[in-house]
Amino acid sequence: MDKQHSVFSGIQPTGELHLGNYLGAVANWVRLQDNYDCRYCVVDLHAMTMPYDIAELRANTENMLIGLLACGIDPARANLCLQSLVPEHTELQWVFSCVCAYGDLMRQTQFKDKMDQLEGQQGAFISAGLFTYPVLQAADILLYRADYVPVGKDQEQHLELSREIARRFNFQFGEFFPEPRALATPTPKVLSLADPTRKMSKSLGPKHYVGLFEEEKSVRAKVRSAVTDTGEGAGEGMSPGVENLFSLLAACGDPAVHAALLKEYEAGNRRYALLKDAVADALVALTSRLRARRAEIAADVPGMWKQVRAMSEVSRDAARATLREVRKLTGLPSL
Repeated sequence: MDKQHSVFSGIQPTGELHLGNYLGAVANWVRLQDNYDCRYCVVDLHAMTMPYDIAELRANTENMLIGLLACGIDPARANLCLQSLVPEHTELQWVFSCVCAYGDLMRQTQFKDKMDQLEGQQGAFISAGLFTYPVLQAADILLYRADYVPVGKDQEQHLELSREIARRFNFQFGEFFPEPRALATPTPKVLSLADPTRKMSKSLGPKHYVGLFEEEKSVRAKVRSAVTDTGEGAGEGMSPGVENLFSLLAACGDPAVHAALLKEYEAGNRRYALLKDAVADALVALTSRLRARRAEIAADVPGMWKQVRAMSEVSRDAARATLREVRKLTGLPSL
């Protein structure tokens, strides 16, 4: 695969990046930069669909941009843009809203999940944006006519909606948008250390996730208290907690250490203290390196913003080109 093929992916500015974000998405984004024409976007408009604090959104957006750069998103090899600096995202969203079926939005499981979370809360407010944001997500992807989108299982439905919207637009107005494909890449499913039956998430509370820039003492404490087995006997399968620890060690640690500990486990020697120490060492090495890089970038925030604004303007050039063709095809006047 060469750089003639393009990739697009976006991430909401939800505050601190954690290990699940990194291993499930961002580390893969870094790898893809070498072989694809990559565009990554901090989708701050999506963060407005739920009630939010204005100052917090600003801080989270800045922190996410700094964090992605610290993780290795390289402006020399990829474009990192901010959604709200490219207003063509929302113009294309409106066009797509007119070719997207109401029923398709009703079937989006993430909207139903958010509805379930909000219902029963006193004064809960459910915005129209929460209902229609999958259309904006489709506009994010199709605006750049991306070939591939790296997605997790929970995003496959939204990608299929993007493909359906592209098909409907092309049928109604003429062939223009490619149907983006999911990029199948191995990404570990990172589970909560405190409850390995659930996905790692900040919403569950601090003990359930490891922040990418977390201090060593805190990281070691979380790994030390991680759930391991639940009393399974010999011959039974590996428990979710132990499997999660081995997955983290495989993703971040020394392969030889992982292989040796796995061999011992399979022989019946369940030395969880050693396993936890190895996982903690691997995570501390990762977070220490990323924390140092983050501090370098955070030392020049105006310089970071200058760089992001420049990359966003490059994205906007590509977006304008798309909208010029969309306006022609849909009968709207050129600007």
